[in-house]
Amino acid sequence: MEKRTFLKGGAIAIALGAVGMPKISLAAGGRTIGISIPAATHGWTGGLNFQTKRTVEQMKKAFPDIEFVVAAANDASKQVNDVEDLVARGIDALVILPFESEPLTEPVKQAKAQGVFITTVDRGLAEEGIEDLYVGGNNPQYGVIAGQYFKKKFPDGAKIVVMRGIPTTIDNVRIDAFKKELEGSKVQILDMQFANWNPDKGFEVMQDFLQKFDAIDGVWAGDDDAALGAMEAIKQANRPKPIVVLGGSGMNKVVKMVKDGGGAVDADIFYPPTLIIPAIELTTMRAATQAPIRGRYILDSPLITKDNAEEFYFPDSPY
Repeated sequence: MEKRTFLKGGAIAIALGAVGMPKISLAAGGRTIGISIPAATHGWTGGLNFQTKRTVEQMKKAFPDIEFVVAAANDASKQVNDVEDLVARGIDALVILPFESEPLTEPVKQAKAQGVFITTVDRGLAEEGIEDLYVGGNNPQYGVIAGQYFKKKFPDGAKIVVMRGIPTTIDNVRIDAFKKELEGSKVQILDMQFANWNPDKGFEVMQDFLQKFDAIDGVWAGDDDAALGAMEAIKQANRPKPIVVLGGSGMNKVVKMVKDGGGAVDADIFYPPTLIIPAIELTTMRAATQAPIRGRYILDSPLITKDNAEEFYFPDSPY
């Protein structure tokens, strides 16, 4: 599974390899790390929850004096309450992947004001400078890669539709980079709608697109779950002309489609849920040693094609 984590900046070199590590006792006494993540509302967050549980179990073995409290929320309101409860418990550090950026910004800011070390993961907050540590994917690159894909796929021009994710900073960054990359090209964006990185919503949004537009050449679903929903809607519509679908995140099911070839999906963009692993590991090491661990750790988002799909295919992974 660790093959899925591609960190720049040397983060892996200082991240903990928990398996086989000696137990470390804290001279300053025990500390508590709160972890707040979205519940498994779609495949990517399902993988995230799996990796969170797995990493916490490893960290408990390596650092028995550190307590971990994990809370998973089905929506932003529940996550706001979770963060407030964690702070009330007296946590020393908070690892948070916000369900949505805007609603979680103020609660996390209040936690920071009370001396809690803040690690944000993936989606970030609506205000800069709150977190001490950020671990995420290369979201500008994610949008650029998608734009380059459609320009190369349709050098003579095309009409495409776009499925946005959940209203978050990373979605804004991806979409802005995508639109900028397409400037001056012959690829035309017909419409954009939020599909929440969800297969059911992706199906619904794609049905709407198909009803609105007689000619669609491609879909950027932005996420593999939404892409699967879009593909089902396209299949049911039985359009005479194939519609190209590009997702993203590296779901095994989609990567296998790319690897096998011959279908409507010939590429994907990598964005792994394993990014929660270094976030928890680095925060734990900071709590254990009080080392000045701060900054930004960014994972690449390369294009997965038939030529390199085997490298990104993990049949035993839950996502």
